[in-house]
Amino acid sequence: MQTTISMEEDMAFQKAEDIIKNIHTNETSDQIIRELKDNLTEDSYIRIIQSDGKILYEVTNEQELAKKVKGKLVKSRESERKLFIIEDKEKQVLIVRVPIKGGHLLKGSIIEIGEELEGLESRKDTLLWILGVSTVFAAILSLLSGRWLSNIIMRPIFNMINTMKDIERSGVPKKIIIQNDTKDELQTLANTFNRMIDRLEENFEKQSQFVSDASHELKTPLTVIKSYANLLRRHGLEDKEMASEAIQAIHSEATRIQKMTETFLNVASLEKEVDLDIDVVNLVSLCQTILKQLKEVYKREITLHFEQAPILIMADELKVKQAIIILLDNAIKYSNEKIDVFLEKNDLHAIVRVKDYGIGIPEEEINNIFERFYRVDKARSRETGGFGLGLHIAKRIMKLHKGEIKIQSKEGEGTEAELLLPASLEME
Repeated sequence: MQTTISMEEDMAFQKAEDIIKNIHTNETSDQIIRELKDNLTEDSYIRIIQSDGKILYEVTNEQELAKKVKGKLVKSRESERKLFIIEDKEKQVLIVRVPIKGGHLLKGSIIEIGEELEGLESRKDTLLWILGVSTVFAAILSLLSGRWLSNIIMRPIFNMINTMKDIERSGVPKKIIIQNDTKDELQTLANTFNRMIDRLEENFEKQSQFVSDASHELKTPLTVIKSYANLLRRHGLEDKEMASEAIQAIHSEATRIQKMTETFLNVASLEKEVDLDIDVVNLVSLCQTILKQLKEVYKREITLHFEQAPILIMADELKVKQAIIILLDNAIKYSNEKIDVFLEKNDLHAIVRVKDYGIGIPEEEINNIFERFYRVDKARSRETGGFGLGLHIAKRIMKLHKGEIKIQSKEGEGTEAELLLPASLEME
């Protein structure tokens, strides 16, 4: 509004200046009036006021407006806006006054132009109407676009909810189908959910495989026990030799089942996220104690080699001891020669190396030896009582300690197993 009124003022001042230029000293009153009429616009007036305050010339097409505005002499050009009630309507009027100077015949007089700003008001009303319609249209568009945008945002969330309901209803893990690669937080959430489902499926598969493997392992000793029990039921204890053989077989297989069950429970407990009992462990004294016990039990030559003592680490002593015993137990089972144990420490790791000179492991079998229930020599494992779980347990223990287990072997020459434990273990 202010800008428009300023433009109207500039136009009115320019009109007054043009009229002054067009009125010459030799012009008659008729010519002056004609000039004023030529510049008259709708709902306005133009008048020339003498220096004594009398109106010399006046033309108008709005008599009521001309009557309401009183003439005024000014020394410099000026403008003003006033409100008048014209034809029972409140109207805004712009008035500009420009003095006539120089060698003009009308020197000392002023030109006064007054015009209603009704067109301005109508334009303002039109602008307000346009703004109102635009606002309503923008609001409707915002609602529609907001609904559309919310549907886009909520679609993956609805997919997640529906997928979770399907999982709850069927009990079968399902992944969320990601239709668009948006790379936003919702896609990150969906990817995280899918990784969780992958992990659950992996755990379900492991659980199923564990049950299947355990059932398979238990099947043989249970079959033997049942067969000898049926034999005793049919023939009783009359045949002392046969009865003694049956009882011995039943006792042997029952002991095997007991050991197998304990091993299964050990594996199951390690598969969970267990809390380690972390403390300072001296590997040298720990290995000396283990070797002393195994030498007395197995009557085997086991030699411990180390260049520094003590070798201290932060670890769960019982579980590290279990891992070392697993390596030594395998060395004892699959070799008849001496066994060497080496203890070393560098900036990153404390290393326990168990080296035997036995039958070794074929190269193609190395990658499989850490799988549960996997046995390289199944016949030999049956004889020695192995279940194929030892190295799997040792690897899990190393993983819990953020360590590593490595196996190097050559068939017919022996096997070397390494436990690498962090020299300074910081548990999260």
